[in-house]
Amino acid sequence: MDEDVVKKYIEAGRIARIVRDEAVKLIEAGRRLIDVCEYVENRTRELGAAPAFPCNISVNEIAAHYSPLVGDESTIPENAVVKLDIGVHVDGYIADTAVTVSLDDKWTPLLEAVEEALSRAIELVKPGVKFAEVGKAIENAITSRGFKPITNLGGHSLARYTIHAGESIPNAYDVLARGRFSVGKAYAIEPFGTNGAGLVYEGELITIYALVRTSLRRRLDPRTRRVLEAIKERFKTLPFSERWLVDVEQDVDVLRKSLRKLARMGYLVQYPVLIEKGRGIVAQFEHTVVITSSGEVIVTTR
Repeated sequence: MDEDVVKKYIEAGRIARIVRDEAVKLIEAGRRLIDVCEYVENRTRELGAAPAFPCNISVNEIAAHYSPLVGDESTIPENAVVKLDIGVHVDGYIADTAVTVSLDDKWTPLLEAVEEALSRAIELVKPGVKFAEVGKAIENAITSRGFKPITNLGGHSLARYTIHAGESIPNAYDVLARGRFSVGKAYAIEPFGTNGAGLVYEGELITIYALVRTSLRRRLDPRTRRVLEAIKERFKTLPFSERWLVDVEQDVDVLRKSLRKLARMGYLVQYPVLIEKGRGIVAQFEHTVVITSSGEVIVTTR
């Protein structure tokens, strides 16, 4: 990882931190979810970077992957627990960060448990450390406060224009987690905790897509072809929202049909909304770390 790449990660992290800290102040009962997310995405662009994925704003038992659709009028409920997951990239180099805000003091212990888990995990990160050790630290921090880690969610390696680069960092001890932290790589560490079952399942709603194949030679109608070409040009392999394509296809119904068609044909992957299996409240905190050639660990988002 050369010096220019490290600088791009650090700049992405700097912008992510600013946007995250500003957006937290918008979390209040009655505010539209779409207004928070559009603030995050537009502010990221104003500061000279681009969103690495659509802003996720997941409430209560929804753990992840909720990003408002076109015309979404959903608002933040009273006494809600709100996860805000933000990705920023500079020239494809990604900083991924998340924070949870509780509008009810009842859930403060849960938030404290998950935030402590993240701190303990980051303290362990250095070249050669096993992912399993980090998972164990996360699990111990959360269970010691009487909550459960969500074991089928976890952190992940990052690569240029790739939000999930193939390596997974568990949120609980897993003897099968063979990976180790390596020099020249970036990682997102993201504990999730809950008072529920400690597992998530995929809901029916899809709000996020990403391009996975560009080489398919299948027959497409002109409007769907235009949507696909815009996806390739604008997002490469990064996740995106239908909200970012309404200038390409103004008819939202047609746009959604095109996206579903592209997913069925193998061009796109879909990210279903993830829901806590026991309908428990979920908290999430996340930072990105970069391990440089000198072995130094840089936390890019704090």
